[in-house]
Amino acid sequence: MEQNDRPKTTGSLNQSTQVLQTRRIPLMNPVLDGEMLEAALHALQSEKFVMGESVHKFEEEFAKYCGARYAVSTGSGTAALQIALQSLGITHTDSVLTTPFSFIATSNAIIHAGATPQFSDTDAVDFNLSADGAKRGMTEKTKAIMPVHLYGRPCRMDEFQELAQQRGVKLVEDACQAHGAEYMGKRVGSFGDAACFSFYPSKNMTVGGDGGMITTNDEQVSEAARCLTDCGRDGKSKYAMSRIGYTSRLNSVNAAIGRVQLQRLDGWNLARRRIAVLYRKELENVKNIELPIEDISLSYAAHCVNVSKRDSPQKEQRRVYTIQYRFTYKPRTGERTDIARGTFPQASFSREKCSVSHFTPA
Repeated sequence: MEQNDRPKTTGSLNQSTQVLQTRRIPLMNPVLDGEMLEAALHALQSEKFVMGESVHKFEEEFAKYCGARYAVSTGSGTAALQIALQSLGITHTDSVLTTPFSFIATSNAIIHAGATPQFSDTDAVDFNLSADGAKRGMTEKTKAIMPVHLYGRPCRMDEFQELAQQRGVKLVEDACQAHGAEYMGKRVGSFGDAACFSFYPSKNMTVGGDGGMITTNDEQVSEAARCLTDCGRDGKSKYAMSRIGYTSRLNSVNAAIGRVQLQRLDGWNLARRRIAVLYRKELENVKNIELPIEDISLSYAAHCVNVSKRDSPQKEQRRVYTIQYRFTYKPRTGERTDIARGTFPQASFSREKCSVSHFTPA
């Protein structure tokens, strides 16, 4: 939408809303500024294109940021999820329990790892997988639990840690939308046996392209993941292979951009929280919507609103506010799971009622 193409309105708007009329706010608007371009150019001119110094420094800095001992970069967030599971010993005889209300990459990664996805319904309040629901859904084949910090809202990880310990299963955080989110004073990425992040351009931080990261406190898991991402090399020589691996490395130029973005992440997340306050202020009196629970520990990868009547209210809001939105994920059914529609009523409710808008961080 051009600067002067202001949408027509049916009523008066206060001053803060008038600001939103001046331009169309997109679902994603990744930042690439002069400092990032300079870092990228330096990496291209001074480092190996693949697995250069920027990659190793980015991994070290990201691990420290999350409060984890190790970090291993990957080609994407989906690859991070798959490789994390394989590094933890998940095989074709195993099942991994997760939420049906997530982007398809969560269940895809489980299948790519050779395992079978199991699902348990979501919590009615925060849309996330609950430990109680996971406990009811586990079977003797369940060897790992993968809670998803949906839209930057952390799951109740103390409950999942207790459940995983009780059942003797692995715990993997899908933190692909939760960079910088906190739970009980700790950043996500430090609770599970492994955690996975995505740097796709719609996330809170990116790398000037695609990429992912695995964090863990287990040295053996980090070594296995590093081996799998680099064609199965054991680290002793270029042609010494100990596993059937993948080519899922992060390029040096992307890591260089990621290092700068990581330095900005806390400031961007703070800006997102401030925008969330503005959303709440502007929408609190709008009919037919239910606003999310306020929580300063969220990283707000997106702002979720329950809409009781999808058509007319959202069409009107889209026309007035010029903020792009989309409907949420379709619950997983039938994808190698033999699960009938309607099995997960809360996840289905969330799909029918919830819409999300994204933030421009700066």
